[in-house]
Formats: sequence, structure tokens, C-alpha cells
Amino acid sequence: METLLQLRGLLLGAIPTMSLLLLMYLMYHILVHKPLERVLAERRSRTEGAIEKARADIAAAEAKALEYENRLREAKIAIFKAQEARRQQVLQAREAAIAQAKVKADAQVKEAKVNLERDVVSAKAGLQSEVERLANEIIRTILRSAGSGQAPAAGGQS
Repeated sequence: METLLQLRGLLLGAIPTMSLLLLMYLMYHILVHKPLERVLAERRSRTEGAIEKARADIAAAEAKALEYENRLREAKIAIFKAQEARRQQVLQAREAAIAQAKVKADAQVKEAKVNLERDVVSAKAGLQSEVERLANEIIRTILRSAGSGQAPAAGGQS
């Protein structure tokens, strides 16, 4: 029983300590713990918000990079198409110049043939008149020689 009395005395002596401890806990909880939880919750929300914003910024940067790559690819295709069109124009211009040169060369060849034929006809006419003149001269020479009774000298005229 003495133990119970001692226990009761200890419990009665512990009541002010317990009430003081309970008061300290309540004051800690109200003054420190709740504001600290609010600050931590706000910090957590800001951190998560910053992480979400960073993720959104990364996604936007990736989208812009993809758009840039697409524009770059389109620009390259446009450049290649322009180069191909220019190459086709150059080929067409070259083909036209070749065709024009061929037509001009054909005309020059035809003109040269006409001039050559004219020269041939002129030369034939000149040769024909020269042949007739030479034939007449030979005939005269032979007739003169035959008329005088002498044989013509070999290679010479009288």
C-alpha cells in the first residue's frame, strides 16, 4: 500500500508537469508546427509548380526545336527545288542555243552548197567556153597546117 501511496503522490506531483508539457505541446503545435507545415506546403507547391513549369518550358523548347527543324527542312527543299528549276532553265537555254546554232549551221551549209553549185555551174560554163575556144584554136591550127601542106611541129605552133 505504501507503494500505492507513493505512486499517488508521484502522479499528483506529475500533474503540473504533464499540464505544462501539454501546454507546451499545444503552444508548439499552434505557434511552430502549423505555420511550419503551411510554409512547407507552400514550398512544396511552389517546387512542384516550378517543376511543372520547367517541364512545360522543356516541352515548348522541344516543340520549337522541332518546328525549327521542319522549317529548315522546308527551306532546304525549297532551295533544292529552286536549284533544280534553275538547272532546268539552263538546260533549256543550252538546248535552245544548240538548236539555234544547228539551224544557223544548216543554213550556212545550204548556202555554201548553193554557192558551190553556182561556182560549179559557173566553172563548167567557163570551162565549156574555154574548151570550145581551145577546140577552135586546135582546129584552126590543124587547118592552117593542113592548108600550107606542112605537118605541125610537135608541141609548137607556126
